[in-house]
Amino acid sequence: MFKRIMLFVLTNVLVITTITIIFSVFGIQGYIKEEGGIDFAALLIFSAIIGFTGALISLAMSRWMAKKAMNVHVLDPNGPLNATEQRIVEMVHRLSRNAGLTHMPEVGIYPSPEVNAFATGPSKKRSLVALSEGLLQQMDEDAVEGVIAHEVAHIANGDMVTMALLQGVVNTFVIFLARIAAYIVSNLVKNDGARVIVHFACIIVFQIVFSILGSLVVMAFSRYREYHADAGAAAYAGKDKMIHALQSLKQTLNQVDNRQASLNTMKISNTPKAMRLFSSHPDLDDRINRLSQS
Repeated sequence: MFKRIMLFVLTNVLVITTITIIFSVFGIQGYIKEEGGIDFAALLIFSAIIGFTGALISLAMSRWMAKKAMNVHVLDPNGPLNATEQRIVEMVHRLSRNAGLTHMPEVGIYPSPEVNAFATGPSKKRSLVALSEGLLQQMDEDAVEGVIAHEVAHIANGDMVTMALLQGVVNTFVIFLARIAAYIVSNLVKNDGARVIVHFACIIVFQIVFSILGSLVVMAFSRYREYHADAGAAAYAGKDKMIHALQSLKQTLNQVDNRQASLNTMKISNTPKAMRLFSSHPDLDDRINRLSQS
């Protein structure tokens, strides 16, 4: 699917934390007034620069990170392919043309027994659709087509760019609030030297905590986008095939590959009840009902 988000969110947290450390080392903190206190306008600009830089770097790295993390084997449409690989490449390209895409996504297969798939990439021109070996082994052709159509719909809808912009906004508020909280806590320390250390440590801690809370907003919007991708898939491949794909996924919910647990929210099926708020995908029954009634 296109909410490959946990990988995106984790990469984003690492990027903005790294930028924060670099800025702190070089003393780039123009939002603290010489006479004391915070220049909130300067802090907001500072936060937006770091926040959107982190989100855009994460977006640029998304396809590369997914390939490496999932060990995706990219299929060369002009190279030697077996019958299954050729069929998958042709299906992705046909559905992409149905969606109006002018640049065909890369197509890949990754080793995993679970029945799942995802799409990612920084733009419509540089995207990737990847299917698990388990999906190809256990799903029939109509179900596979429905899954692929859903992934293509995410690309056609520009969901990853939209999510990056939302993440940039969330990052801005995370950085803004983290620095205000760190400033308040550090001012409780009497020693000047210790205050600097406490301030820096608090920035990192608050930034991580607020990033986790902010991810709830990102995930909620991601779940909302899933319904649009289902509708797009129904238009490109047919409603019956998309519903059949979701029903087929329901039968394989217990087959979860935990080797890449941080990527669970990227996938088409990934919603254990205890973690539903942190999932990028709605409940499968809800998706089936909405699609059936549309």
